[in-house]
Amino acid sequence: MRDLLFPFSYSYSEKHRGAIMIALGLEGSANKLGVGVILHPPKGGPAQILANVRHTFVSPPGEGFLPKDTAKHHRTWVVSLVRQALTEACVTLDDVDCLCYTKGPGMGAPLQSVAVAARMLSLLWDKELVGVNHCVGHIEMGREITGAQNPVVLYVSGGNTQVIAYASQRYRIFGEALDIAVGNCLDRFARTLNISNDPAPGYNIEQLAKRGKHLLDLPYTVKGMDCSFSGILASIDVLAARLQQGHTRWKDEVTGEPVTREDLCFSLQETVFAMLVEITERAMAHVGSNQVLIVGGVGCNERLQEMMGMMANGRGGSVYATDERFCIDNGIMIAHAGLLVYQTGLTTPLEYSTCTQRFRTDEVVVKWRA
Repeated sequence: MRDLLFPFSYSYSEKHRGAIMIALGLEGSANKLGVGVILHPPKGGPAQILANVRHTFVSPPGEGFLPKDTAKHHRTWVVSLVRQALTEACVTLDDVDCLCYTKGPGMGAPLQSVAVAARMLSLLWDKELVGVNHCVGHIEMGREITGAQNPVVLYVSGGNTQVIAYASQRYRIFGEALDIAVGNCLDRFARTLNISNDPAPGYNIEQLAKRGKHLLDLPYTVKGMDCSFSGILASIDVLAARLQQGHTRWKDEVTGEPVTREDLCFSLQETVFAMLVEITERAMAHVGSNQVLIVGGVGCNERLQEMMGMMANGRGGSVYATDERFCIDNGIMIAHAGLLVYQTGLTTPLEYSTCTQRFRTDEVVVKWRA
């Protein structure tokens, strides 16, 4: 069914074999608009990042980003970011082999803005299009940057929480969030505390959590290989309301010290990250892997990396992660994954260059891997 909904055209030529190839990628599935230019050398050498520029729509403290406002931001900035990326990459339009864009999943209006921009550039420059699954873009960029061969992947972001492993040309989902994503849980709690969204609410939660000392009891909801975060968010919101009322000074039952907003952030992080470590370890045991690759915006969190590293070290394994240039949504990951698709001879016909809010990771046929 997916092949009918998201068909590709097959246009293999000798151009795709043993030649330097360059792609421009557009990402805009949420509040970050990214444009990247990547080069794949002949005969499978390491990819070269020629440009990776990004601009973020930042909403006021205590508010999320609305689709219509985010889409307007993307439409406003896309032309200047494309120009900046091409300038930084020192390439001409003739050098670009294909244009890659995020087909989904994501927020509808921002996705549409980027898809329209990609179609416009395709017609203007007479370049072929490649629609890319956002989640697969994260995975392939993580593999390229870290050198992880065949890891269990923990994909954690504002819109997705998945534990993934590769088998038979598919990225198989072993476990996922049953309700809201872990990044959405953190972001919404930042709104509860009226924390700034600049540079990102999850990042600001992380900084507050580093100063927390008291671990408060919160629901721990792991169901098999899946997690649930909505109940945890509801519980921590109740505790935040208690703290903000300020009628009586709330003290920790063990130490007798005052409970702070830093303690709330610390407790939330420790609980949700412990859940993620548990289901990731179970997936490692199932597939017999000793590697973990963390991708997605929440993957930048140093505490999550530390906790995952402790688990992996206990199993004689290792953890792979990237910094904010590649964890946070970016155009270079779309360019990279799209070029991998393009090098197999597949493109997205203009009449099917649509976007979708629902596009699961395991729906993509990964033709570029054995």
